[in-house]
Amino acid sequence: MSGPSTQIHAKCNLAVALKSFGIAGPLALLCAFAPWRETARTGETLVAVPIQEPYPDKIAPHPKGYVCVRAVAPPRLDGSLSDLQWSRAAWTEDFQDIEGNLKPKPRFRTRAKMLWDAHYLYIGAEMEELDVWATLTEHDSVIFQDNDFEVFIDPNGDNHLYGEIEVNAFGTEWDLLLPKPYKDGGPAINGWEIPGLKVAVHVDGRINEPGDRSEVAGLRSEGGIPGQRDEGWSVEIAIPWKALGEIAGCDCPPKPGDQWRINFSRVEWHVDIVEGKYKKRPNLPEDNWVWSPQGVIDMHRPEHWGYLQFSEREPGAEPFRPDPDWAARDLLHKVYYAQRRYREAHGRFTDDLKQLLTAQLAERAKGLRAQVTDTGFEASLPSADGKRRLRIREDSRIWTD
Repeated sequence: MSGPSTQIHAKCNLAVALKSFGIAGPLALLCAFAPWRETARTGETLVAVPIQEPYPDKIAPHPKGYVCVRAVAPPRLDGSLSDLQWSRAAWTEDFQDIEGNLKPKPRFRTRAKMLWDAHYLYIGAEMEELDVWATLTEHDSVIFQDNDFEVFIDPNGDNHLYGEIEVNAFGTEWDLLLPKPYKDGGPAINGWEIPGLKVAVHVDGRINEPGDRSEVAGLRSEGGIPGQRDEGWSVEIAIPWKALGEIAGCDCPPKPGDQWRINFSRVEWHVDIVEGKYKKRPNLPEDNWVWSPQGVIDMHRPEHWGYLQFSEREPGAEPFRPDPDWAARDLLHKVYYAQRRYREAHGRFTDDLKQLLTAQLAERAKGLRAQVTDTGFEASLPSADGKRRLRIREDSRIWTD
């Protein structure tokens, strides 16, 4: 779900949205210096909290990967994923808890699949659900206050300038732009719109009509409709390349073999049936189930999103290519978190490598360099082939040169 932020609400294209908070263009965003505290949502209250580091003592697991084949023809979008074109696409793995397999298995199954053509990226998702409900009908509402399905996409994988789409079972959607993650001071540009975005929802059951839960353990039911039982809901989303080209920073539409970063999240609230209506259980946080685990309860860590690999070959003919530089990427993020901690303790960054990694991790970080800059710091490691260097800076932007 989208985190807290200062949100920009005017309806606008990307250029106007950026200008509305004093930035002349996308590239200028990459020069912004980040504050060093984040906020977290507790109900509707914003409170300052320390930044939690995912997988602090080891190399993080490689994110999930998906090979996206081309559609022969545009799929019919009615929310059901029943069009023949979807049979070309493989399902993702079932979603896990946002923190990974150390947490309980989700109560309901969620999975997704993707296709692409010359005009759109197509995303379909299927969600098991005993109680299909929604309340929000206004575009750009804070959709995660309902159960929802969410898409996060960072085309060039630099952690900056990425898009988010949230959809509820009514098909109400919220599209927003993040210049950089919340933990790095990024505001949510709520007014960013995706012209040509298509969203369709199908409900297997009856929305907002509570059914009989008498045979389901642990669920409170007062006034459910006898014989009524929801099975779930599904969503189809078509994102036009033209809109993604505004934020891509790379070829868009992509070329066969290109890899983008993407993740999906499902927000699921606990509800009871009270006097024939759904009611959220008070003082109980939502569940967050995702395709590629984040390691912490925060979808805005783009470095842990999955890899989306585009293919023109027949389904099953092209294997996924793991990122050969994954260990280097993760080690640079560990330096980033260590620099944050060092600055919080000492009021400045450091170029002393011994302060940044444990001895065990330092053994994996051969060729690490770190320097203090006018705006913060920069750290770098050689790529796996030794031909390039991967770099990260104080606002978590990561790139290769």
